[in-house]
Amino acid sequence: MRNIGIIGSGIIGLLAAHGLRKAGHQVTLYSDKTPEQWLQVRPTGTAARFDLSLQLERELGLNHWDDQVPWAQGAHLLVCPEPRNRLLTLTGRMRRPFQAVDVRLQSHRWMRDLVERGGRIELESVTVARLEEISAAHELTLVAAGRAELCRLFERDAARSVYDAPQRQLTLLCIKGPRMRFDDLPIVPVKFNVFPGAGEVFYMPYFHKDVGPSWNVLVEAKPGGPLDRFREVRSGEQAVELAKGLFRELIPWDADWFRDAELSDPHGWLMGTVTPTVRRPVGRLPSGREVMGLGDTVTSLDPIGGQGANSGSKQVRTLLECVAEHGDRPFDAAWMSATFERFYARHGHPTYTFNNILLEPLTPSARELFMAQYGSDGREGNRSAVQQLADAFAENFNDPATLTPVFQDSRRMRNFITETTGGAWLSALARGGLGVARGQLRQKLGLDPRHPPRVSAVHDFPR
Repeated sequence: MRNIGIIGSGIIGLLAAHGLRKAGHQVTLYSDKTPEQWLQVRPTGTAARFDLSLQLERELGLNHWDDQVPWAQGAHLLVCPEPRNRLLTLTGRMRRPFQAVDVRLQSHRWMRDLVERGGRIELESVTVARLEEISAAHELTLVAAGRAELCRLFERDAARSVYDAPQRQLTLLCIKGPRMRFDDLPIVPVKFNVFPGAGEVFYMPYFHKDVGPSWNVLVEAKPGGPLDRFREVRSGEQAVELAKGLFRELIPWDADWFRDAELSDPHGWLMGTVTPTVRRPVGRLPSGREVMGLGDTVTSLDPIGGQGANSGSKQVRTLLECVAEHGDRPFDAAWMSATFERFYARHGHPTYTFNNILLEPLTPSARELFMAQYGSDGREGNRSAVQQLADAFAENFNDPATLTPVFQDSRRMRNFITETTGGAWLSALARGGLGVARGQLRQKLGLDPRHPPRVSAVHDFPR
């Protein structure tokens, strides 16, 4: 049994606490909020978790909401190079569905679970001076405090950090009112509307702490662009009204769906920015003692790819493996660094890279994939070549190591398209391009582009 302290009661801190406690270690979690206080604050984000992350929650007995959540089955992406110009769609089905549960609800329940399972919780806001005392009292101290002051203890890794400034102005809304499906889609997806040069708007099925099945809407606005209209907002209600105007202007095909939207709770909105950053995993205190960072503390991601909680969960799994292998040896800086490097090689680097790809103009390889998959509809049992390409894109959110390297290499992408379709990659692009051109012509004539899937699609909603 090792004596381990953990700072932070968000998803990652609590996952680590439960995993270490299950392994038989003495765990003390330091939280600046009680379980009840977690229910009264603003959301921390959407925190979608895909299958690899959900597996860990199941193993730890933390999947309390599986029979209540609105499961999502994949991704529907719509690219609009100009307002109202729907260039192409992608509808990819994932191998296993995913979910997004209100972090406020999870932390409330998981803190209670931890105490029931023999863990300790200390309620306090930890300062650097207090962290000195905590680290002196534990064999290993983990800092999972998100982007709070304690992050400054962890040096920015300049070689790995692509950005030194936020790439999007973010507005998050917890919404009730819209139906939990789209009539023209055979799956319940996370729905992306991509406006190159302006940003993105996406909406995800969500299990809210008060209203249950509902939606999270996230506006990812490039500064100064047409989506960047929320900076002066002073209330959640004002933000919702602005969002309705945005839908009417730029996303009219979903404006009726969004028309009756309202906040799910008075605190259910959030605004801010994130600078995607990788930090060194070892934080050194003034005394010379060393602590280890987890989750957003060391790998801070823009929410565009829904990877924050997933990346942190994978880091926790790696941590648990390395603690088990380490026996009774000291948890020194070398061990902390080696543990992080194991995670970063397998998950961290491809996740950070994929997430950053989504922030940038489409790579030539990505454009070829999107064109080649055109025609995907997400129907269950559809094993067509175009559907397999779309499904591969959707599955990359679960494990970014699978397809991210292909996005960076045109030769590999063309080989991937050839192998998946069983024909020449150029033929696949030509087929997709012909369908896209047909849709463009219809729009010039004032008609609907008739992108797949069609309205007549058979619905396959999870129960």
